[in-house]
Amino acid sequence: MEKSLVVYVADDHTLFRKAIAGLLLTFNRIKEVKDAENGKELLQLVKEKKPDVVLLDLKMPVMDGSEACEILYNKYPEVKVIILSMHDSDRYVLHLMDIGARAFLFKNAEPRELETAIYSVVDKDFYHNEIVASILKKQRAILGQANTFSFRKPVALTEREVEIIRLICRENSTREIGNNLSISERTVENHRAKIMEKIEVKNVVGIVRYAYEHGLLKME
Repeated sequence: MEKSLVVYVADDHTLFRKAIAGLLLTFNRIKEVKDAENGKELLQLVKEKKPDVVLLDLKMPVMDGSEACEILYNKYPEVKVIILSMHDSDRYVLHLMDIGARAFLFKNAEPRELETAIYSVVDKDFYHNEIVASILKKQRAILGQANTFSFRKPVALTEREVEIIRLICRENSTREIGNNLSISERTVENHRAKIMEKIEVKNVVGIVRYAYEHGLLKME
């Protein structure tokens, strides 16, 4: 049975925040929704009860989304953060990935994509949409021209590890990766942990960034 989810929304625009909260309750797997008007209020809610997912605006008074995202990542790494914003600066998105954001959506995204993103960050740890793909492809091109990378150097990966990285980047779940490669979910988890140790990242977001920067994906 799929897990029922608790989702919090933080946005200082009351009408938007309440509308999103109402929409979330129409999604099949979401059982509880709470909302906050700034990052400080959000963190108090999280302290009282941890949600599965937080939908986070960036520009808020008292405490903005970037600061709240970083605190959540450091104190509650199991809480998945989705950024809802109109801000699409490449550098800013990369920074938010570094401090724990698992997905990025524009505020005018379709409800179906929002629902997909929520389930993806819960089930697969990351939502890999065109916003992220476009920025990471551009980052790869820029870093390649400069002959430098965010990661210090490429590391030696086995063929199986590269296969798993590519499947992760295509948003396959642990079960789907196991079925695809005819290995157990536990073996997939062990490979993923080893990959993260080798490339010195803490989550799937880091794996995806590494894959783009070091050309492990076939660029379309």
